[in-house]
Amino acid sequence: MTTPAYDALTATFTRLYRYQHLAAIASWDQAAMMPPQGNEARSAAMAELHMLMHQTLTDPAMTAQLQAAQQENLTDWDRANLHEMQRDWEYSLVMPAHLVEAKSLAGSRCEHAWRTQRKTHDWQGFLDNFREVVRLSREEAQVLSQAQGLSPYDALMAKYEPGTQSAHIERIFGDVKQWLPGLIQRVRDKQASESFTPAQGPFPVEKQRALGLAVMEVLGFDFSAGRLDVSTHPFCGGVAQDVRITTRYSEEDFMRSMMGVVHETGHARYEQNLPRAWAHLPVGRARSMGIHESQSLAFEMQLGRSPAFLQLIAPLIRQHLGDQSAFEPSNLARIYTRVAPGFIRVDADELCYPAHVILRFEIERALVNDDIAPDDIPALWDEKMMAYLGVDTRGNYRDGCLQDIHWTDGSFGYFPSYTLGAMYAAQYFNTLRQATPDLDAQVARGDLSSIFNWLQNHIWSQASRWATPELVERATGESLNPAHFKRHLEQRYLGI
Repeated sequence: MTTPAYDALTATFTRLYRYQHLAAIASWDQAAMMPPQGNEARSAAMAELHMLMHQTLTDPAMTAQLQAAQQENLTDWDRANLHEMQRDWEYSLVMPAHLVEAKSLAGSRCEHAWRTQRKTHDWQGFLDNFREVVRLSREEAQVLSQAQGLSPYDALMAKYEPGTQSAHIERIFGDVKQWLPGLIQRVRDKQASESFTPAQGPFPVEKQRALGLAVMEVLGFDFSAGRLDVSTHPFCGGVAQDVRITTRYSEEDFMRSMMGVVHETGHARYEQNLPRAWAHLPVGRARSMGIHESQSLAFEMQLGRSPAFLQLIAPLIRQHLGDQSAFEPSNLARIYTRVAPGFIRVDADELCYPAHVILRFEIERALVNDDIAPDDIPALWDEKMMAYLGVDTRGNYRDGCLQDIHWTDGSFGYFPSYTLGAMYAAQYFNTLRQATPDLDAQVARGDLSSIFNWLQNHIWSQASRWATPELVERATGESLNPAHFKRHLEQRYLGI
């Protein structure tokens, strides 16, 4: 049986994917390679491209095609693809074209200026651009809220976590807030009597880069379909056939850049292993940002900070950075599991990381819902950092509320994905360890195939065929269960 309506939609979304491909690479270049004076012209070009994609998605013919395709004889994958097409169309249909353009321009302007403003603690200068980003994001949230029957913040969060609402996130995070401070304190008390040898720098950037490339190879990164570069804030971008990851370097501390590379490689392996036959269509995309972050945190936290993995890569560290006692596997394990509340989210240890995410979730939800103003953020940030982590950020904008890139372009609703991702990752590895009791021994001898094969079969190859809860249940036998995350932390850090 022919499927003319579905075929027409496939042609349109294939064209849209090609626009998205160009947008992704231009965005990577804007963050990693573009000279500063190119920003104005690039921002205008990006806004024009976003307008073109919006115009493509709101073509009047698509309404009838979507309706007709529902009646056609489609495979299960085709029907899942049609569902994702419908979701993209519904979002674009309610978004005014002028708002799409204005958001793109304001985000580019704010992000570009932020790169300098963060270094100089220039919160007031940042506000000049950020207020417009917030205004436009609130306008978008209101438009989506009215169309979807959600709160403004939930409407934005749905772009990253379809089907998840902030009331559910608040319950999960509320439980974490009950047990996390006590666990952090117990671990710090235990570690107070445990010594470790700090790594002695400096570590030249070119040697750190070589180490990062070597670790990426261990982790299975396909260098024929991607590359590693430098940016102000580490990220993974591009498309499945051309994945771009970045990190940032400090010559005094190689550990942050190396674990950043491990984190972004987790994102990249997901992208590189999505089903290529569907790469040009919505069903071929990553399922959600929570699932995407579950890949990066499975690599960084579950695997990357495990004693077995650190034993595996210790020879690579000595090969590239020199032989010192700090690079003994047992010492590396003590370093990478050291719990010490600090300023920076991306450098946070595994226990403190959720507190950084919860803080951002609470602030951005209040901001989008118009309960606070942009000017209120520093005081709230200082208050919550002290309450949750005992860290004083007063007057330290660079290492406080200016540290992340997400808010510069209005990516409100993204932050919960990180802790959801950590919870999913813990659940995956609980399932993996039950099926593979000698998993750590395999990792230590360099055999990561059990991990990669499991992720390939249960997550990567499934792309967006299933809604997130069903994807997780099919993979692990149950929907999201935060108890696995708590148990993982207790086992790794307290041995219970």
